[in-house]
Amino acid sequence: MATGTPARAPIKWQVARLVERRVETPTAQTLVLEVPDWPGHLPGQHVDVRLTAPDGYQAARSYSVAGPAVDGPDGPRIEVTVQRVPDGEVSPYLIDVFGAGDPVEVRGPLGGWFIWRSEDTAPVQLVAGGSGIVPLMAMIRARRAVGSKVPFRLIYSVRTAQDVIYADELRRRGRDDFGLDVAYVYTREAPDGWRGEPHRVGLADVNTHGWPPDLEPLTYVCGPTGFVEAVADLLVGLGHSSRRIRTERFGPTG
Repeated sequence: MATGTPARAPIKWQVARLVERRVETPTAQTLVLEVPDWPGHLPGQHVDVRLTAPDGYQAARSYSVAGPAVDGPDGPRIEVTVQRVPDGEVSPYLIDVFGAGDPVEVRGPLGGWFIWRSEDTAPVQLVAGGSGIVPLMAMIRARRAVGSKVPFRLIYSVRTAQDVIYADELRRRGRDDFGLDVAYVYTREAPDGWRGEPHRVGLADVNTHGWPPDLEPLTYVCGPTGFVEAVADLLVGLGHSSRRIRTERFGPTG
């Protein structure tokens, strides 16, 4: 008779329904989905969302869960933030067509590496590029929800101030969440009052707004592939252990 850890049951597709949407930027929206059989998740995990056309054609994409699940009248609710992808198969439908009460298939939670656990007491360093803020925002929200005192530092790289996802909430949390520092890097156009010229995340940004390597922070980097690789290389070059750097990346978004 075989012994050992029992095999984990496969994660199945289930039907979720849209109950609310929020506009975040001209190209990004947050969708609140009611998922009756949601098993719970950790900050940083994601879900697969699948659409099926009348002719049977299916398309699926992965989206990070943007925060803790909350209880709704008909079951748990989760949030995903969708960035429009030009000529995409899924995001234009979710942003332009998907209506309140409409069903969509979801599967999750998925991912066991790019997660933050509240019992980890190391300082946390978050570096986001564009919509890469979504799983990092889940960590920021979870930190507040559990009352954690672990210090967080976020460096958020965006093209312009109009491209900041969760802008109002980040402004509020940067002011009110003790131990959370938020810094921005603008790559195309900087707002009035921001020091310096638009640029990509560089040595000065990480030295000024990140944690020094001797504190051994746990670092999460999320964004387009080129951004993630450049930031990870920069961090290692500054002396951060690659074993303390967790990355999640996605392809170009146009």
